[in-house]
Amino acid sequence: MSRPRIVIVGAGFAGYRTARTLSRLTRHQAEITVLNPTDYFLYLPLLPQVAAGILEPRRVSVSLSGTLPHVRLVLGEADGIDLDGRTVHYTGPEGEEGTLPYDRLVLAAGSVNKLLPVPGVAEHAHGFRGLPEALYLRDHVTRQVELAAATDDRAECAARCTFVVVGAGYTGTEVAAHGAMYTDAQVRRHPMRTGMRPRWMLLDVAPRVMPEMDERLSRTAERVLRQRGVDVRMGTSVKEATHDGVVLTDGTTVGTRTLVWCVGVRPDPLVESLGLPMERGRLLVDPHLQVPGRPELFACGDVAAVPDLDRPGQYTPMTAQHAWRHGKVCAHNVVASLGRGKRRAYRHRDLGFVVDLGGAKAAADPLGLPMSGVAAGAVTRGYHLAAMPGNRVRVAADWLLDAVLPRQAVQLGLVRSWSVPLESSSPEVARVPGRPGRPGTDAGRAGEPAKAPPAGEAAEKRPGGEPAEGRPGGEPAEGRPGGEPAKNQPGGEPAKSQQAGESAKNQSAGEPAKNQPGGESAKNQPGGEPAKNQPTGEPAKNQPRGGDAKKGPSGSPRASGRPRRAVEAAGPRPARGGSAKPGKASRGTGAGAAGKRPTASPGPSRSAGPPTEPGPEPPAHQPPPGPDIAPGPVRRTDGRAEEGDS
Repeated sequence: MSRPRIVIVGAGFAGYRTARTLSRLTRHQAEITVLNPTDYFLYLPLLPQVAAGILEPRRVSVSLSGTLPHVRLVLGEADGIDLDGRTVHYTGPEGEEGTLPYDRLVLAAGSVNKLLPVPGVAEHAHGFRGLPEALYLRDHVTRQVELAAATDDRAECAARCTFVVVGAGYTGTEVAAHGAMYTDAQVRRHPMRTGMRPRWMLLDVAPRVMPEMDERLSRTAERVLRQRGVDVRMGTSVKEATHDGVVLTDGTTVGTRTLVWCVGVRPDPLVESLGLPMERGRLLVDPHLQVPGRPELFACGDVAAVPDLDRPGQYTPMTAQHAWRHGKVCAHNVVASLGRGKRRAYRHRDLGFVVDLGGAKAAADPLGLPMSGVAAGAVTRGYHLAAMPGNRVRVAADWLLDAVLPRQAVQLGLVRSWSVPLESSSPEVARVPGRPGRPGTDAGRAGEPAKAPPAGEAAEKRPGGEPAEGRPGGEPAEGRPGGEPAKNQPGGEPAKSQQAGESAKNQSAGEPAKNQPGGESAKNQPGGEPAKNQPTGEPAKNQPRGGDAKKGPSGSPRASGRPRRAVEAAGPRPARGGSAKPGKASRGTGAGAAGKRPTASPGPSRSAGPPTEPGPEPPAHQPPPGPDIAPGPVRRTDGRAEEGDS
């Protein structure tokens, strides 16, 4: 008899706990598969410490294959579920597509950033739900303080060292608390020339900080924030966001280059496409975490509306504590559905909450006992060490080193601004250029390829506020991927409307490639060698651009002709199962807020092949590579141009 097949979509708190418990309960008598975009479980409560430079990113990333040895890991994102055929369709990180059959399916896809219909927020704000966003924020804050310290302009200095955090929940409060400590430490070592100091603002429409917690703990958190100079404004939010600042609901205009969006989360849009009963975007389940009418389908975590048996008529909140315990109960009920053991109803009383405010300060109420100060800090860090499924020694070592050594305030430039858009159905993965995106992404909402901004506007829309001077190819060509320059091309003729991913094959004398397949790479080309004796600011002649090289750093399409998978890129993916087969659903667009751009009309089916125009990078509303990312080509003093970071 074949082993039952159990597929778990997502490896967050709920999915990871389900997989680990199932592996123990089934005793290798079932085939367990986890489908997840990354190969790690992210411990989200410690993410603010990554942004503040206390913990390294790998400390909060627990390897799935290392801690789930008897569980098969499939890297990819589910974009269609056939409920009648009992299959999950997914797309891998390099564009490959696959199907996973199942006998039992556990949906634990988690949540994404919640976007409100506020003008300019989607273009100028960044969320805080994944490692790419935390790494970007750390680099961005470091850069803004360094630029503010170097300028003599008081207005520019004030805007650069003003940081606005929207949302005074757990995440927003911790980001503001740790961020204030981080920037103050930077300024102590490198004072501002204008005499100013960094300014952090925490905004929320709620009447108090962290309204979910006991009022005494809210007062403790607010007191610590104000002692560190954080401008806490309750009953206030953002009315409009621009490149130069934000307009608040009270009419105040604040100049800033940093807007952190911590308003809240919404369930992953995958469950919206199933056509099953929902409750505020969450899939309705019974107390056994089973979908009514679908005995093979289970849901847990943020995507599931689980009845709260202690409060009839209500559902368990979307917290990590509940998701972690959902996973354990879900695993027991999945095994019971296979004929082993008895089902369990989910019933859990909150054990309390902990909020790390940085240093020795914290607010906690373990088992309902309010605490603050050093005692609360010890309880908070002890709780995190006990709750983490791995890396405990490394986390404790980083905490010890942070207590005795100064933090390293450097910007690595590994994550670009446009690769972590606020409106993303996969905040845990940074967007990759030159590949089509999944539905629900920022670049794919309008159904058109993203276009690089004109050269005249590129400098004005850079997050750093300064144009890049003396950069080779500084003027992006129209219709070319990534804004590659069309001038000074071999043969003297610019390539227009070239497909993203087309490359020259056996190109000679500078003639543009014609009728090239999307993924073929350049052959007989010099291969990206640095130009010699080349005037500054001009691209090398008879040299292929970086995007034409096979498997180049720009993420060009593969040689097979199929565009690589992009978590966030140009066009929307056509709906799977467009033939309206009963019970078969595809992934929705993830449009969870009003005021968004209209979606495109349905495109061709998947069988029609890859889209003809995946679209250049970066998207239209995102700035081109500028001072907020890795540096461009380096100017040498000997008259020769070197190939730089692209």
